[in-house]
Parts: sequence; structure tokens; C-alpha cells
Amino acid sequence: MSTSNTPSDGETEATSRRSVLVAEDDKISRRTVVSALSRGGNHVVEAEDGAQAWKVLQGSDSPQLAILDWMMPELDGLQLCREVKKLGDGRARYVILVTSKAERQDVVKGLEAGADDYITKPFDAEELRARVRVGFRVLDLQEKLANRVHELEQAICQIKQLHGLLPICSYCKKIRDDGNYWQQVEEYIGQHSEVKFSHGICPACYEKEMVPQLVALKNEGRG
Repeated sequence: MSTSNTPSDGETEATSRRSVLVAEDDKISRRTVVSALSRGGNHVVEAEDGAQAWKVLQGSDSPQLAILDWMMPELDGLQLCREVKKLGDGRARYVILVTSKAERQDVVKGLEAGADDYITKPFDAEELRARVRVGFRVLDLQEKLANRVHELEQAICQIKQLHGLLPICSYCKKIRDDGNYWQQVEEYIGQHSEVKFSHGICPACYEKEMVPQLVALKNEGRG
């Protein structure tokens, strides 16, 4: 296994930081793919057969995008696609299957095995680089979606919702909790949600409660 990284003009910095696994047992074919990707600014990890590729893919920092030859010793491209689908480590991956098989049933077979894209030999280097860029865009979208879902899950966990029937006193308006203790409304809600209270006086209570007190204080002052 070896690595290659030869940045070139015309590619984004983000793409150049992404790694691509190239698994191909034929040395000349592998070097052709590596050369095409390196010219596009990609960091390339090479595997000489399916077993070596599988070992790389199981690593915690393995490339998220893999270009796999269909016909390889140890494990072929189809087997690798199936194994990648079983990993279940939560990491998004994008697999491009490369082969000389061009029949429709072969394409269907490859995609059903878990490949995300399919390119036939001989291929155009620019087309390969374009498909890799598409793969990275898909991975970026998947990562953004996963992050958004994680943020929403955290937000839901932080929200404490009041639900069900609340026993409340008809006179003092205290609420009875699960332990049969009576609490002020603001105390109960404060314990079961993220709500914080700031106290004030509504117009009706002001007229009913405050005005008589103010009048009484004023009269006392005159006396």
C-alpha cells in the first residue's frame, strides 16, 4: 500500500484535502488511476488487492471515497461493496466501481452490491476526476445532513415539555407534583422546562390589588 499526492491547478483546496482509496491489482491500471487523481489534487491511498483494500477501509481514518476494481484477488469489487455496507460505523462512504464489464445487468449488479457510481474501462481521466468531485459533494451533503440531524436530536433532548393533566388548586393555583407536593406554578414549570420567570403585575391585578393599597398608604400619610 502506498500514498500519492500531487496537487494541480483547477481544483479546490477542499478537494485536495480529501483522500481517495484506489484498489486495483493491475499495477499499470492502478498507476493510471492514481496519476489521474493526483493531477486533480487528490491524496491517493493505493491497495494492490481486495484484502489490502478491505484492511484500509476498516481503519478509523480510512478514505471516505473508494475506487474499486471489479476483478481483484482475495476480495473482488462486488464483495468489497457488500462488506462496506455492513461496516455500520456511522461514517459516510462513496464507492466507485471500475470495470471492463459494460452490460446493463453488470451495472445493475454493481449498484445493487452497494456501489454509488460505475465507470467502465477504458475511462477518460477528466471524467474520472469529475465523478470523484461529485462523490465528494455527495459526502459533504451527507455530512451536513448528519450534523443537522445531530443538532436537532440534541435540541429535542434539551427541551423538557410539560404534558398531560396538571392537578392545580382552584384557590391558590398551586400545582401538585408526582410526589404529592404542592408547588407554586412558576416553581413547578421552572423544574420541568427551560422557562425562566420575570414577575410583573397585569393591569387587572394592578387595579384590584395595587390601587387600593396605594390609596390606603396615601390616606395614612395624610393622617
